[in-house]
Amino acid sequence: MRSAAFPLNLAPEVRAALEAHQPVVALESTVIAHGLPWPENLELARRMEARVRAGGATPATVALLKGEVKVGLIDSEIEYLARPLSPGAPGILKVSRRDYPVAVAQKRDGATTVAGTMIAAHWAGIKVFATGGIGGVHRGAGTDVSADLPELAHTPVVVVCAGAKAILDLPATLEWLETHGVPVVGYGTDEFPAFYSRESGLTLDARADSPAEAAAIARAMWDIGFGGGMLVCVPCPAEAARAREEMEGVISTALREAEAQGIRGKAVTPFLLARVSELTHGESKAANLALLENNARVAAEIAVAMSS
Repeated sequence: MRSAAFPLNLAPEVRAALEAHQPVVALESTVIAHGLPWPENLELARRMEARVRAGGATPATVALLKGEVKVGLIDSEIEYLARPLSPGAPGILKVSRRDYPVAVAQKRDGATTVAGTMIAAHWAGIKVFATGGIGGVHRGAGTDVSADLPELAHTPVVVVCAGAKAILDLPATLEWLETHGVPVVGYGTDEFPAFYSRESGLTLDARADSPAEAAAIARAMWDIGFGGGMLVCVPCPAEAARAREEMEGVISTALREAEAQGIRGKAVTPFLLARVSELTHGESKAANLALLENNARVAAEIAVAMSS
């Protein structure tokens, strides 16, 4: 539990919305600082916030600036995270649970991951968070597991996503979530979305066809006394989605290249996402942008349903 002495900076509009019990949607900042090139990252961040507002909720983009956890950023702060750093400038940390102590103690700038954003959202009292795809179990031996998964198991936030990133082992990721009691709800679908693709061949046990249904499941989970999070999985918009078979072939090629080049650890995911974009001539990136905006819209609608 966060100490009362630990600083948490809520933007004035976020604080006002929370105090009035109005809907708020948390947004991550890793996609801004590490996920997309300039200026697409800034344009996306602005569009996602606009989607949340259009849906009737207040956006709260999360980041650390000089070690201070900020829930809700002004436009100049978002632009700072988006702009390429000057040569020699300290990098912007990618902040998950384990990185908070270092970022705070050393007064670093940090962009929050799925897990990092969930933590700050929970501290602030925000119940809904929109992202692209969660991390999961990596392909291979299954020993490389994203910190996003244990965060979902015990931090009470509804995470609206397009499934897990397609470069991961999706069956193993779903199995991990089942084992650790995380409800995975298909939004208008009976299948676990595969990020770029609307289908994965993996059937889900739960489905919601409206914001009210998704909100009701979340309320029931917390009313029962379960303390973890919930995934609401929204398929990529049909006009931007890529065929499952096509993407699997591209991902397999990128994985072989990563192995041949000896790429390991945290460098694997950014390499694979960039290489997949190159191999699809930017079509996978277009799908990524479309699903991020769509998830922000759905998250706002769910937040509105939960607040009412």
